[in-house]
Amino acid sequence: MTSQQHRNRSRWKRPALAAGAALTVVVTGAGAAPGAGAAQAATPGKPKLKLIAASNSVTLDRWQGEPGVYLDLGTYVTVDNAPLEFKVTRKSYKDPVVAKQVFRHGGTTTTKALPAGLVKDFSGLPGFLEVSVKDANGTEVAKSKGNFCPNNASGRLRPEAPATSHYPESCPTNPFTLGSVWGVEKGWASNSSTVDYDKPVDLPAGEYTAKVSVAKKYRDLFGIPNDSPTIKVTVRQISDGGGGGGQGMTAHRSGAHGSAHGSAQGMAHHYGPRGADEPTPGALSHALEDRGLAHHLGDGPGHTDGSRIAAALRPNSTRPTGRAGVPADVPKPDLRSLPAWDIAITDGEDGDVPGKDYLAFSANVWNAGPAPLVVDGFRKPGGDLMDAYQYFYDAKGKQVGYTPTGTMEWDPRIGHEHWHFTDFASYRLLSEDKTREVRSGKEAFCLANTDAVDYTVKNANWKPYNTDLSTACGEQNSISVREVLDVGSGDTYTQYRPGQSFDITDLPNGTYYIQVIANPEKRLQETNLKNNVALRKVILSGEPGKRTVKVPPHDLINAP
Repeated sequence: MTSQQHRNRSRWKRPALAAGAALTVVVTGAGAAPGAGAAQAATPGKPKLKLIAASNSVTLDRWQGEPGVYLDLGTYVTVDNAPLEFKVTRKSYKDPVVAKQVFRHGGTTTTKALPAGLVKDFSGLPGFLEVSVKDANGTEVAKSKGNFCPNNASGRLRPEAPATSHYPESCPTNPFTLGSVWGVEKGWASNSSTVDYDKPVDLPAGEYTAKVSVAKKYRDLFGIPNDSPTIKVTVRQISDGGGGGGQGMTAHRSGAHGSAHGSAQGMAHHYGPRGADEPTPGALSHALEDRGLAHHLGDGPGHTDGSRIAAALRPNSTRPTGRAGVPADVPKPDLRSLPAWDIAITDGEDGDVPGKDYLAFSANVWNAGPAPLVVDGFRKPGGDLMDAYQYFYDAKGKQVGYTPTGTMEWDPRIGHEHWHFTDFASYRLLSEDKTREVRSGKEAFCLANTDAVDYTVKNANWKPYNTDLSTACGEQNSISVREVLDVGSGDTYTQYRPGQSFDITDLPNGTYYIQVIANPEKRLQETNLKNNVALRKVILSGEPGKRTVKVPPHDLINAP
């Protein structure tokens, strides 16, 4: 088994605590939160925060062949008196990220900017949680600092707390995110642990003690008591029963429209030099990386990452009738492209031509609103095509128009096997002067809300429904499907599958631009067609079979 395959398998197993942590805090947190620790004055509209442990002890599993365990210790930040809310934005990719805390009291809303430079991206409050792990002899064997994403797995403290949270379900990690909202409802608690699945902690089987605290700068900033819960940690060694070779196990990992399939015969799947259909570790959110692993996905107890498995969206029962038309003043979507990232040279994937060099990348088209993109497909009996229609709704949600907008086609290729909308986006590789198209990567797409690109735009839906590909795009026997790109969300497509990446084998070294085009045929009705194109500069070097690519920063975004 290769190191790449080990990395893939590490995502199939979660810390033992994750399955029950959120439920535990609902029970034990109710008694621990009120009045515990240092007293805080209750200022109207200002949240009272406290760090607690859901349990005094946790068990972490170390699986055979894995490099370590993940420190999900079940500590939570409780929120009382008022919601904890942040609005995080940047004006452009030339501007830094600005985070503001939002205070709501009655009908009054005020904001307070966090210290400049404290928040550098949209993944959460950096360096919030400090963890020290000691062995049975009292020797410190691990030390870490972790981000706190307020949108992490959460639960209620008391029965009178709001029954549901209206805040988003994860903190975005797309490097080209533009705006985000973080929040915890009053009377709720959010899991403070950030588990980095690319950096497990090397703790052998045994007994440990973990001490967890909030960094002083955040205690001072938010008035958090100086509490440091201590948790007994048991690390147990788990054998997978197959000698680490994957015997008796069939794995399916599908991430951001790409997939890797392992077999029961030792994961017999071809990967390029770093896994041709695998996004670079850390380049995509774990929601995308983990999509397809249904046994742990979902907004269930202790696990909320925006990658839930949801029932398929239901299209209209019949094709639209009557004359097609769209009222001039009806709200429409606004599709925009993000610059490409996760750019790498690969030797191709199953189905590509051996011995060639390919330029692979990830790209995203998102919807700035103010209306969702809603497309229904209706199958022609016995055919592999569906007629596609775009629908339009007034401010009250009533359908007020429709228009034909191309077709959907069934894609039988491994890693796809769903219905693709054929007029959503296309990709091109341009010459240095941007006047010549040297390669085309036009593709068809299954639409899903994989990334929260900007949840601060008008009508942004903080809880989009179809966030996973396993249900958003229909089955081979579907008679009709509905695909939606909601306001504020984008759809990341990793161009690592056969026929998607650019064949650069015979291209001379030099500077090129990856062009991402939303709505290339302009068949979709939008509010603005002038913001559909994004470019990303790349510099090709090396010799055939050993090509390299350099990706300069895009303004302030250094995400190759």
